Amino acid sequence: MTDAELQEEEREVLLSIYDGDAAFKQLDPTTYQYKYGENDDVKSFLLEITWGPKYPSEKPNINMNTFYNKHIVQGVKDKVAAYVDAEAEQWLGSAMTYTLFQSVQENLAELIKDQPDSIEEIETDVNKISITGENVQDESSKKVKKEQLTKAQKRRQWNKADGKGEKPRGWDWMDIVKHLSQTSSKQEYES
Repeated sequence: MTDAELQEEEREVLLSIYDGDAAFKQLDPTTYQYKYGENDDVKSFLLEITWGPKYPSEKPNINMNTFYNKHIVQGVKDKVAAYVDAEAEQWLGSAMTYTLFQSVQENLAELIKDQPDSIEEIETDVNKISITGENVQDESSKKVKKEQLTKAQKRRQWNKADGKGEKPRGWDWMDIVKHLSQTSSKQEYES
């Protein structure tokens, strides 16, 4: 069988196995995602596997850098990706997407043990990181550039407002006499 035929067969098998599973998602015919853990859990993550044109003769691409995984520390992402990559090496030449998803599920506790238990711990770790380099400038030394207005723009703003920057009283009032002259009274129509 050719790689394309093997991919089509595996696609059908995956869709039948994961039919009704909310954690599984097919993005396109060669990209599949599986979510591990509960929604809004700090240790939940999304594993994305993309087949190349020569899959299953070559390893699929493993992506842990999805938006859903923004709370996962980089060390855990690298660990999961390396584990899936090593597991894929064993299954070259055969359908492996289901096997890779299940293998991660079976070893989930070991793979995410380095993930902090709370968002506060993650934020603390991020705050500890410092940036060093020549081009780093202190925020207070940066000058805020003011908006440049032409003379005509300044004149229009000045004419719209008084000296304090406030609009004069009644600027949005309508002229009652003009309004009443445009509308006729009901008595004229009745007679």
